[in-house]
Order: sequence, then C-alpha cells, then structure tokens
Amino acid sequence: MGRYSDSVAETRRGNYAAGRARRDQILDAAAAKFAEKGYAETSLAEIAREAGLTTPGLTHHFPSKLHLLIGITERRFDLAAEIVRKAPPDRDGLGPLRLMLGLAETFAGQPALIELFVLVAAEAADPNSPARSFYEERYAATIAELVASFEAGVRAGRLRDDLDYRAIAQECIAISDGLQLQWVITNGSTDILAIIRSHLERLALTILAPGNPATLYG
Repeated sequence: MGRYSDSVAETRRGNYAAGRARRDQILDAAAAKFAEKGYAETSLAEIAREAGLTTPGLTHHFPSKLHLLIGITERRFDLAAEIVRKAPPDRDGLGPLRLMLGLAETFAGQPALIELFVLVAAEAADPNSPARSFYEERYAATIAELVASFEAGVRAGRLRDDLDYRAIAQECIAISDGLQLQWVITNGSTDILAIIRSHLERLALTILAPGNPATLYG
C-alpha cells in the first residue's frame, strides 16, 4: 500500500512538473510573439504554432490571450519577488528604496514586458476581468511588503517614526506604474529609470531618521 501511494504521489509530481514546463513553454512563445508583433496583432493560433501545439492544446492551459497576458505578467511579479528574497539585509533603513531601484533597473531592460504590464493594469480596471483579482492580490502584497520593510527601519531607529509609510509605498507604486504608462504612450522616450532614481534620491532624504548618514548609494 505504501509503495502504491508513493508511486501515485511520484506520478502526480511528474504530471505537475510536465504541466508547469508546458505552461512555461507557452508563455515563452507568447512573450516572444507579443514582442515581435504586438499583443493586438498576435493570434492564439500563431502562439500555438510557436509552442508546437494545436490551438485547442494551448487553450487547455490558457483559455484566452488575456489569460496569457496575465500569465506573463505573473512571471514578472514572481521575478520581482525572487529579487526581493535574495536581497541583502537592510543595514541602514534604505534597503527598500535600493530594492525599488534594482527592480526598476531590471524591468527597464525588458521593454517588451512594459507594454504587456500596462495592458494588464488597464484590464484590471474592469471588475469583471480575470485580471482584476490577480492585480488586486499582487498590488496588496507589494504594498504590504514595502510597508513592513519601512516599519522595520523605523523600529531599528533608522527611519523617521512620524510618516505614513503606507502612503509612501502607494506613492512609489503609483510613480512606477504611471511611468510605465508614459513610456508606452511616448513610444519609449520616457526615461523611466532616471525619473525613478531621482524620486528615490529625494525620498531617501525625507524618511531618514535624524543622525542617520545613509545615502541611496551608500
């Protein structure tokens, strides 16, 4: 009985791994086609051919182009979470700002994904869209993580204790998302990284506790 249970569990793990690998293959193909032709001009059939599948085989994993778009954006959030997880310990209170700058640098190097991220954000405005719950959950988690990081700096005496760090976190996300929209509508001429860097430099000066000599690049 034990050997049978182990065999079933191993089969399930294998099926899950194979399914995940196939989903990643599809998302890679979709990202490549969206970057090549644009989201609106790319069909599910083209993505299926690129992934070596039939269209029904693709829609078994992703029912629509929107679900593909959400899947690609989810991987972008997962990459951000991995960067945060591997970040060194915050030594002076400005760790959260350095993380935001690092993420901006990473995503500025992936211009094709910026347009897709903006499309998902626009879809999230529709309460009936599957993008809505996805974006709400990720937005709430990102804000909570930022607030927790700032509050840790406050408890350590490195950051001021008289500021609304939730509002600051929301401001940072708003600037990042807004700049990505501007990048799209200006055909890539908006220097996202330079503007975010300037904002974080100014913010660092306003949140540091008196006597903390830290700098964003220290």
